[in-house]
Amino acid sequence: MTSQAGVQSSIDPAEVERFSRIAAEWWDPRGKFAPLHKFNPVRLGFIREQALKRFGRDPDARRPFEGLRLLDIGCGGGLLAEPMSRLGFEVTGVDASERNIGTACAHAAEQGLAIDYRATTAEALLAAGEPGFDVILNMEVIEHVADPAAFVRTCADVLVPGGLMIVATLNRTLKALALAKVGAEYVLRWLPPGTHDWRRFLRPEEVRGFLQGQPVSVDGPFGVAFEPLTGRWKQSADADVNYMMIVVRDGVWQPPAKAKRPRRAAA
Repeated sequence: MTSQAGVQSSIDPAEVERFSRIAAEWWDPRGKFAPLHKFNPVRLGFIREQALKRFGRDPDARRPFEGLRLLDIGCGGGLLAEPMSRLGFEVTGVDASERNIGTACAHAAEQGLAIDYRATTAEALLAAGEPGFDVILNMEVIEHVADPAAFVRTCADVLVPGGLMIVATLNRTLKALALAKVGAEYVLRWLPPGTHDWRRFLRPEEVRGFLQGQPVSVDGPFGVAFEPLTGRWKQSADADVNYMMIVVRDGVWQPPAKAKRPRRAAA
């Protein structure tokens, strides 16, 4: 598909429209995005843990990631972008849905957060020569795009050398079909029917294969599982349903240059 200024895009218009229709519900913890609200703590913990390790930041600091640029691709209403901003990242949130971006902008303004939200695509960022990002969050997006291989390669291309991308998605297994599709959508009604297409779920080896030959290293999968007794998600050795992958761009990461303070005029 072609998007802004004739740039080829991997977005799927039908998927964009599906999420646009319910954009106003992003911040309702009991609405259609309730599962993401419950899923957020384990995602945030994993992101923080990996970023602290990669960039050698102080785990006890209130805003440990000051000075680092983060791209939340497919940001939706900002459920990840806002806590990332509070941790000190300079956050850019991108989504192909203008309605999602409108919701995200309004909520960030209410919270007093300065987040650079844009209704655009990864391909458009790359074509425009956007400066590279230290961290890219590619969370529960890749299974909704028309060309997942091109999409994830494009995202990797806007990482700085040594930069970190985290990809989260659903595994194409019978267990995922039973739990994440049939169970979550039709039995438990956690998600609106039709939210996911099991045929578009991706096995970890497929994600790894998409990036073969690219200047990156790939680690994972790191499983995420639901605990019925506690009602919480946790990191797990079981990657049969939900999992995350770590992608690091080749090269030595360079700390961002500190802005020089202007010299005072001589008295």
